[in-house]
Amino acid sequence: MESLDVEALPFEKGDTLHLICQSGGRSAKACQKLEAGGYEAVVNVEGGTAAWQAAGLPVGEGKKTMSLERQVRIAAGLLIVTGVAIGYFVPHPAGYGLSAFVGSGLVFAGLTDTCGMGMLIAKMPWNRS
Repeated sequence: MESLDVEALPFEKGDTLHLICQSGGRSAKACQKLEAGGYEAVVNVEGGTAAWQAAGLPVGEGKKTMSLERQVRIAAGLLIVTGVAIGYFVPHPAGYGLSAFVGSGLVFAGLTDTCGMGMLIAKMPWNRS
């Protein structure tokens, strides 16, 4: 959402804007940012694209990317396996420390619904439109 520049949008503040994303979470945040920027008629399409498709409405497909959640699971898994391999084969305690750090991050993400790794991966060039 930090890349959304409300002032650079080609719409008038009185225009009605409908926002949609996969599940509705990001579009809801974008709606809040637009409303804070002075847009008065902002609509978050509830249910996201799944509800849109279920209603039989058309969907234009953009470039295909792997879901952010899947990318985080792959990265976390690779880091944990790498840490265990370093701890076992080198052997060095830093490897186990890496695994413990990533595992702690996953617990933190689950408890707070905030994922630092997800925020970092979201900024990668392949996740930019």
